[in-house]
Amino acid sequence: MVHEVSEGGWGPDPGGLRVSVAFSTRQVVRHEGRGGGYRNEVLSLRLGEAVGSCAVEPGTLSEEAIDDCVSADIGTLLRHALLPVRVAALDAYLMHLWPHTAVNGARTVPLASGTSLEKSRARAAAVVDLFDTAALPKGARILVVGVVNSLLEALRARSLRYVPCDLKGGTSEWGEPIVTDALAELPYCDAVLASGMTLGNGTFDALRDQTARSGRQLVMFAQTGSAVLPRFLGNGVSAVCAEPYPFFWLDGGPGVLHQYRAAAGQGAGR
Repeated sequence: MVHEVSEGGWGPDPGGLRVSVAFSTRQVVRHEGRGGGYRNEVLSLRLGEAVGSCAVEPGTLSEEAIDDCVSADIGTLLRHALLPVRVAALDAYLMHLWPHTAVNGARTVPLASGTSLEKSRARAAAVVDLFDTAALPKGARILVVGVVNSLLEALRARSLRYVPCDLKGGTSEWGEPIVTDALAELPYCDAVLASGMTLGNGTFDALRDQTARSGRQLVMFAQTGSAVLPRFLGNGVSAVCAEPYPFFWLDGGPGVLHQYRAAAGQGAGR
């Protein structure tokens, strides 16, 4: 996709579109009542009215990398040495072409104001609702790639079993071991719930390929690549909960999410 966009195969020449603002957003959170916490860092690029984003490992994004993006054209950034920069640039380009609107296949879901935990749980419910549970076998196991405790909680509430997987390993809020090799666990699971962060760490292609070959449902929750992942609907991805910047954890006010399903979204974009 990056190559095709770079060659102008998806729309306007990316070499003629320049990033006006580049910034990073850092978060450290421990929801009230939860035993553990986590850190997030996200690179975001502004292209006109669109903002494209890609999560990075906290502390790995240099000031020089952010400086590289300001006033640079999208074509140049699609060839940047850092994968997160390339993903953020691709996301900004596709958001510029196909914003999250009904005409582009999105169903907008309001996210009510609330505490950080309330909003996290509301988002999790909107994500898990994208599974076609009628198509899952009894006692189905969901491979969760990119552990978010609110998502695990939402699966538990629906009596769906799961295998938490994250490159960091460790344990979940409920003391469950977190595996680190998604592809090794995939044969033993019936569906996959994965973070858009798989785009930024280079694991998405293999995961999508394997789920497409096996016919498993692949539901994506995406702050990273929220405009990229809907382009894969019907091509290994069955549904996407897209959440462009600003993310739910930035303030307590109301927000929106954008749901895509393969049947409704295949006509949107490429």
